[in-house]
Amino acid sequence: MCDARGLDGLAQRLADLGDLVAWDMRDVNEALETVPRGESLVHRSAHHLLERGGKRLRPMCVAVAARAGSGFSPAARELGVAVELVHCATLLHDDVVDLGDQRRGAPAARALYGNAASIFAGDWLLVEALQRVRRVGVPDTLDRLLAIIEEMIFAESIQLEHRGRIDTSRESYFRVVEGKTAALFRWATFAGAKAGGLDAAQAKALEAYGLHLGVAFQLVDDLLDYAGEAAKTGKTAFAALREGKMTYPVLYARERDPLVRPLLEEIVAAPDVPPALAGALLQALERTEALDATRRLAAEHAEKAVEAIAGLPGGRAKDALHTVALATIERER
Repeated sequence: MCDARGLDGLAQRLADLGDLVAWDMRDVNEALETVPRGESLVHRSAHHLLERGGKRLRPMCVAVAARAGSGFSPAARELGVAVELVHCATLLHDDVVDLGDQRRGAPAARALYGNAASIFAGDWLLVEALQRVRRVGVPDTLDRLLAIIEEMIFAESIQLEHRGRIDTSRESYFRVVEGKTAALFRWATFAGAKAGGLDAAQAKALEAYGLHLGVAFQLVDDLLDYAGEAAKTGKTAFAALREGKMTYPVLYARERDPLVRPLLEEIVAAPDVPPALAGALLQALERTEALDATRRLAAEHAEKAVEAIAGLPGGRAKDALHTVALATIERER
């Protein structure tokens, strides 16, 4: 999807995006500082993660979508905070489910404060997020967020049921991706649209944008598990496979090479991924062109995201939405 302007053009567009939302993101970060603090394990676990920062891509989606309408407002700021709190809640819960020890370049909250504290901290952040959405009263955003959280829970359940199963289907994979990763992007762009006063059709278009953006984001995340440099990605090589999760490159390779299935059976059964098996899997991914296929599919979803908002009025916000889609598939972490 990288156009004729290439990566230099992307860098300039990212700079323009930064100029557009810099003050918005500053406001979101300052508002995140107002999340109540305390000495309880719940407060300490939650703030341990919040203070690690992160990409803040979901709040940025709220900001840019709002700017496609009447602009970034205090209500949009609170919705941006809410989506980040929900995202952080899912990370706190994920680290318990996956027995993760590292998060955002630091020990996971569960490693410092225990599994129970991490679970309760995630629950509390969900309550904080819902309260903020309720207080600002932007039409349809609270009901939609409740539905999205339910969707995310059942997507997590599907992923749990398929943990360690090398026969996971594409259908199951995309049900998880759309219900887990993409669902929150959908809400971010929908909430920004509603905060910006856009009409129902425009909000629906931005929601579709968020869906495809989220799918592209997850596909690139899958790709980085095998193609990214650990120093850049902050991910342990083969992290998803170590957790028993079948990612798109692995599914693609398994479908195209019968030798991949027994290899995956060995890897999943092993307590760690031995270098010989890791090398064999990387060769299989290269042989089947699985990584290239994943890149292409991510680019297709980024293109679909852009197509979804074709009917929005032109301007800096629309250009920024294009940039976010392009940057999502070019990211290295």
